[in-house]
Amino acid sequence: MPKLIEVRFHGRGGQGAKTAAQLLAETALGEGMYIQAFPEYGPERSGAPMVAFTRISDEPINLHCGVTSPGVVVVIDPTIMETIDVTEGLGDEGILIVNTQENPEVIRQKTKFKKGKVFTLDATQISLDTLGRPMPNTPMLGALIKATGMISLKNLEEDLRKKFLKKIGEKAVKGNIDAIERAYEEVESG
Repeated sequence: MPKLIEVRFHGRGGQGAKTAAQLLAETALGEGMYIQAFPEYGPERSGAPMVAFTRISDEPINLHCGVTSPGVVVVIDPTIMETIDVTEGLGDEGILIVNTQENPEVIRQKTKFKKGKVFTLDATQISLDTLGRPMPNTPMLGALIKATGMISLKNLEEDLRKKFLKKIGEKAVKGNIDAIERAYEEVESG
């Protein structure tokens, strides 16, 4: 992993992009890394497009701005790709991870992302199956870990349990962990 990796999450308000960015960062912190995690909102309402960022480094981070050249882009809501260039700033070695039923080659063609790696996963269906509702943020973290290896799957699951057990209960925590593990196994690359 490079000294600094930047991740940009695209989603809509209420889909958990901010939570995913923070959980990723907090797990990396627990693994001894330096972190930043923060959202960037437009209209602050449920369903509005929003972006969240995570920076992870093995050295102190002195940047204090949005992520313009991410190494990884996670698209939680694929409808955003109809109006926003989610690959903007993503370099030739970048990784694009999209919540979709389509395969990586279709996404590569739609986004015109010719280099780098593309991963796809039906995170919405996984969340419906494991949580009973469309909350694709945690499955997307499972896909992110598989695609990058930037943090430990086990550590993410432990952090999720610690952070959310009292807030959402054992059943919901187990559903989220099941979603992460299933996503880790089912994500496709191309």
